[in-house]
Amino acid sequence: MKIPFTKLSGSGNDFIVIDHRTPFLPEATLSRWVAKICAHRLSVGADGVILIEPASGGKADFRWRLFNADGSPAEMSGNGGRCAARFAHLKGIAKTAMVFETPAGLIEAEVVNDRVKIRFTDPTDFRWRLDVTIDGTRREGHFVNTGVPHLVYLVDDVDAVDLIPLGRASRFHPLFHPAGTNVNVIQRLDPHRLKIRTYERGVEDETLACGTGSVASALVAATVAGAESPVTLLPKGGQPLTVTFAKEGQRFRDIFLAGDARVVYDGEMGPEAWEY
Repeated sequence: MKIPFTKLSGSGNDFIVIDHRTPFLPEATLSRWVAKICAHRLSVGADGVILIEPASGGKADFRWRLFNADGSPAEMSGNGGRCAARFAHLKGIAKTAMVFETPAGLIEAEVVNDRVKIRFTDPTDFRWRLDVTIDGTRREGHFVNTGVPHLVYLVDDVDAVDLIPLGRASRFHPLFHPAGTNVNVIQRLDPHRLKIRTYERGVEDETLACGTGSVASALVAATVAGAESPVTLLPKGGQPLTVTFAKEGQRFRDIFLAGDARVVYDGEMGPEAWEY
């Protein structure tokens, strides 16, 4: 069995995108299969897999199913959403302006060459100035769900943070049970620029960028650190992401994420990609 796919990179997050409008992957082994093909150096390697499937209603051009690198399903990914939109446009599934279904709601997207802008659903579950105590050390964190849960720490120097142990301990902290959380550390450079690093749930490691984390971080910074729209976030991968929003008191609306969504290659994988 040969499976065609496209590898795309959205500001450093890479995804395997598959046209699954005619389903052919067996559900019973799907999560394990995803984990196999996402393994870097052993297979195709990616931060996640996106299946493009038929929309369930007339409001959307398609629906997606997103899986983290460990095979677990995910509700939303900002960079994954932008890659899915670019793929759908290139394959003739949707026009430059489109709507697609996710478990987090309907997502609007617009493709302009290799750049894609998506509109986020309204964020939920804001929790400000949380006392996050890890191994006896108290840290102040801020929590928001931008389609998936995110904890944000404001720090003086993101490069000085030992992110893996902090991210892992925060991700599994009792405050965020049972779902856990993604973890971001941000550094304010000026009202319109932030540096960011992200530990992603499901990848269980630091990633080069995170779209939902960038949106969460921009909203947190606008609330507690004087950031103003538009906010450009500079992730570890070096490809900037721009978040725009309207702020009304403690509420946000008209939230957009924009950045590159590049086609790395089209490929075809066979059983040796997952039978190891």
